[in-house]
Amino acid sequence: MPNRLANETSPYLLQHAENPVDWYPWGDEAFARAKAEDKPILLSVGYSSCHWCHVMAHESFEDPATAALMNEYYVNIKVDREERPDVDSVYMSALQALTGSGGWPMTVFMAPDGRPFYAGTYFPPDDGHGRPGFGRLLTFLHEKWTSSREEVMASAEKISEHLQQAALRVPGAGEDPSPETTNRAVELFGELFDAEWGGFGMAPKFPSPSNLAFLLSVHSREKDSEIGQSALDMVVHTLRAMATGGMYDQLGGGFSRYSVDGEWMVPHFEKMLYDNVQLARVYLNAYQVTGDDGFARIVRETLDFLLEELRDPEGGFHSALDADSEGIEGKYYVWTADEIGEGAGDDARLAMAWYGVTRDGNFRDPHHPELTGRNVLSARAHLEDLATRFSLEPEAVLERVEAVASRLLAVRRGRVRPGLDDKILASWNGLALAAFAEAGRVLGDIRYQVAAAELAAFLRASVWRDGRLLHTWKAGQARVEGLLEDYTYVGLGLVELFKLTGDTALLEWARELWESVLSRFRDAERGGFFETPSDGESLLLRQKPFFDAATPSGNGAAALLGLWLGRYYSRSDWEAYAEEVAAQVADHLLRAVTGFGTILQAIEFLASPSRELVIVGPPERRVAFEDAAAARYLPWTAIAPTPDADGLPMFEGREPTSDEVLAYVCENMMCLMPARTPAELATMLSP
Repeated sequence: MPNRLANETSPYLLQHAENPVDWYPWGDEAFARAKAEDKPILLSVGYSSCHWCHVMAHESFEDPATAALMNEYYVNIKVDREERPDVDSVYMSALQALTGSGGWPMTVFMAPDGRPFYAGTYFPPDDGHGRPGFGRLLTFLHEKWTSSREEVMASAEKISEHLQQAALRVPGAGEDPSPETTNRAVELFGELFDAEWGGFGMAPKFPSPSNLAFLLSVHSREKDSEIGQSALDMVVHTLRAMATGGMYDQLGGGFSRYSVDGEWMVPHFEKMLYDNVQLARVYLNAYQVTGDDGFARIVRETLDFLLEELRDPEGGFHSALDADSEGIEGKYYVWTADEIGEGAGDDARLAMAWYGVTRDGNFRDPHHPELTGRNVLSARAHLEDLATRFSLEPEAVLERVEAVASRLLAVRRGRVRPGLDDKILASWNGLALAAFAEAGRVLGDIRYQVAAAELAAFLRASVWRDGRLLHTWKAGQARVEGLLEDYTYVGLGLVELFKLTGDTALLEWARELWESVLSRFRDAERGGFFETPSDGESLLLRQKPFFDAATPSGNGAAALLGLWLGRYYSRSDWEAYAEEVAAQVADHLLRAVTGFGTILQAIEFLASPSRELVIVGPPERRVAFEDAAAARYLPWTAIAPTPDADGLPMFEGREPTSDEVLAYVCENMMCLMPARTPAELATMLSP
């Protein structure tokens, strides 16, 4: 019989609906039962595309004997971390405090009131890998609960007090961050930079789009300095290495979650919406800076992948594609030499050389050692070398590779596809809105422009209720009170869409979101912003997210949104909240520089001149002016294209008087004469 999870909408929870475990979703019912029966709670947190979550589910949660122990000794709660990031972050803090590290699946044992007393990640069914077997752990903790209750509760009390004190702690202010701070941050990134393969630190390697975006923004300020050139070099080298490695899908476009090695070669194969939309923007901005068409190609291929494989018919974007297919990690994506030979036909040798395919293979799955000779495709062959080797012109090599890629992709589409997590999250879709809107503006692609407009309309219709955002949507149902990331990411996406369309209604909605952030999420006593609203569900902790994870920190995103809307609406008090956020972490920024890319961007924004570009006139005649602006990387310029110049302070006195297009460039409250031609505007915007 299905358990209670059968009534949920989360694909991850539904994956566990047939488990013999008597699962509860997060909610009052589970806690009430735990209190009534005096049982501890076993909280299991994961997400649908998490490979090790699947492993533990198969080994333990699908096993009747293990499930019997769980059902007898515990009240069991299953949480989708993407659906409830607030719950996840609370207990991830506990896990990190107890073990010094974190990850998923997350396994937490706690008292009926939600206070944790033991936590870990993956536990094997039997002792091994330096971890206790899950069944033995279940029995041991049950015995502790029944025979040493005072000891267990004392531990829970101590852990909870530590976490609550940490959540309330205000970091020392230190000196106000400045360009000197961000320049020093670039130097620290340089110390962590992998000069051979790009990226920061050792394997496993994550793409860190917020940090790359920060480095690009420093280059825009320090173009001619050593710091600026260093920042750009790190970005360009990393982007090229990622694009040619196996973490990038060489056939279908889009990036996997991370690379298990230091060379961006072998990925952890799940494809997440948030990674791809953030990376698309970084590649897009790098294209603006360098003019490298290869970066623009990656943007198009990545966004096209999202349109084809993650877009919902209603206009939103689904969350992720699984790493596994037919229960085997990466099976959908990897190739043997024989499979390449069959798919590529007469160009098999060229295909193997281009994609780095060998008989031995470059991918091993420890769970399936019998599967040998499998290859993750890369694109690191030297074009000129291949042209010489195969007696072809370089252009002919590229033409043949393109034809081979089409044939191989057709073969791959005949395989069993990875599972789709088809829930739609407001926050991640806010990131997608920014990516499609900016790409539509910069590349001039009508498909991306339409996708952005339809996405904004979907969010308005589906997750916006009575002046509030809801976090998740699936099959017509919107659920879970919106979090800080929902309000800020959607608000920032609306700002980017306004830069494309000039529709002031978009900025007005962003303003509504921002005012809700100020009234419901801000800590008026200590400064900064909480993850959850003041009138939301009461959890063990009410935390303030300052560190970037795979997505921007909530406080960093709030700082950026306050700065953008402060510039557009001439509200210096809104900009001051970014200073407040930066001050909260001033003495931590340079101690853990890779965790603060978004707040470092906000500091760059604060230090930038107050610059605005207003383009007024008929839409069809504005295009050439807008293209002149889109060709340039202007990270902190408030761009406002509009036919009627109404509704914003920056439009005052700039109403069009004829069919002529006028472009006004102002910086630090000083305006130039309006540009009357695209060439004049380009000159004004040039450094």
